[in-house]
Amino acid sequence: QVQLVESGGDSVQPGGSLRLSCTASGFPFGTYYMSWGRQAPGLLREWVAGDNARGRTDYADSVKGRFTISRDNNKNILYLQMNDLKPEDTAVYYCKTGSGLSGNWGQGTQVTVSP
Repeated sequence: QVQLVESGGDSVQPGGSLRLSCTASGFPFGTYYMSWGRQAPGLLREWVAGDNARGRTDYADSVKGRFTISRDNNKNILYLQMNDLKPEDTAVYYCKTGSGLSGNWGQGTQVTVSP
């Protein structure tokens, strides 16, 4: 079955950087549209970034220019490089299959941005 395991979450100061990783198994990762989503305390889940497996990446306006999604299809790993982090980026970050909010979600990794 689909398994998605995120790692790399941490606490950082504003302006800092983190790289999240997601190890995928149980499906043909190299052909799937993959995304990152997040959920901040008290808020609904939101889609953050996606990679269509054919060279196109998409980003939510709130992270465009600061976050970069990438993948290693040989290792079945999805990445999210996050730069210039802001307190409003504080959330649990999830790796997921598909675009938007549909698909399979991992268990998440916590990112906290505070002074």
